[in-house]
Amino acid sequence: MGLDLRTSKTDLFDSGPELNSMNPFDNTAADMPDIANDTLVEVAGKLDWVGMNEIEMPVRIEDDAGNEIQSTALVTAYVNLKDPDVKGIHMSRLYLHLDQAFGERPLSPATLRQLLRSFLDSHEGLSDRALIRIDFDYVTRRPALVSDNVGWRRYPVSMIGILQDNEFSLEMGIEVLYSSICPCSAALARQLIQEQFAQDFSGVDQVSVEKVMAWLGSEEGVMATPHAQRSAAEIRVRLTPTFTLFPIIELIDEIEGALKTPVQSTVKREDEKAFARLNGANLMFCEDAGRRIQTALNRDERILDFWARCTHFECLHPHNAVSVVTKGIEGGYVAGSGAPVRLELSRT
Repeated sequence: MGLDLRTSKTDLFDSGPELNSMNPFDNTAADMPDIANDTLVEVAGKLDWVGMNEIEMPVRIEDDAGNEIQSTALVTAYVNLKDPDVKGIHMSRLYLHLDQAFGERPLSPATLRQLLRSFLDSHEGLSDRALIRIDFDYVTRRPALVSDNVGWRRYPVSMIGILQDNEFSLEMGIEVLYSSICPCSAALARQLIQEQFAQDFSGVDQVSVEKVMAWLGSEEGVMATPHAQRSAAEIRVRLTPTFTLFPIIELIDEIEGALKTPVQSTVKREDEKAFARLNGANLMFCEDAGRRIQTALNRDERILDFWARCTHFECLHPHNAVSVVTKGIEGGYVAGSGAPVRLELSRT
């Protein structure tokens, strides 16, 4: 049987012997002051959210093969306080519910909904809205581009569940790293190579294929290269809350497939050659990356709404190039410069 948390604060600790009034050092719960219940509110007012963040918890989640992955998470647990005259909530109950739920079963939409329901049941009369946010690293094996090697990749993941008026909403965030080569820089590099070719073969009416091949393989043939940068796509999606599992790998594959140049883990020479080919075939500004992601997410019927920010960490100058796209539905995510409205409860 699980612990019944629908009790008073002091009941949770009433497991020792009865109070011995002759012993002043007997600190049973009945003798402890309860400031939250016994103190009057100085200034009345409702609270939109109250609770804890940065809660350290181990979490388990199933991958697409049915295996459980364990990670360390930082958790936010909130309820609202609808009674303006109540001093505070029962924060220890939120923690105990988290500890019990995460210990018993892996993360899933059903787990989060049940957990939020327990938050509200344990705060009956005080709260009618509950929120949980979980931030953790999803670590998985990804194959090399060409060789038979496989390597580890880490994807930061955020999950938010909100329960209000028996309506459950579910959101997920993920970050995907990729490579981007500037199309403008590539065009300038091609121009410089053309100019060098014209200079090296000036006055020659015909050039053999062998000489051209040799020139292209020399340092003069690559005397200019376009600049590339590691880039990041931050994705926030609102999901239809009907899944038995979170579509983490599916979303990763969707984004990496749209961008076509995800960063690699294990790389042999044949993989690096294939990566160079992919980059050359997928020159992109941050605007191009944003549109690719927008197109991919618009096709996914599981996604009710989305927000995506593509950041290219430029090597040409010290500032970054950024694009933001949304699905553009009424009452949905807004394309501000910061975090999306629905996920403003950042842990940082």
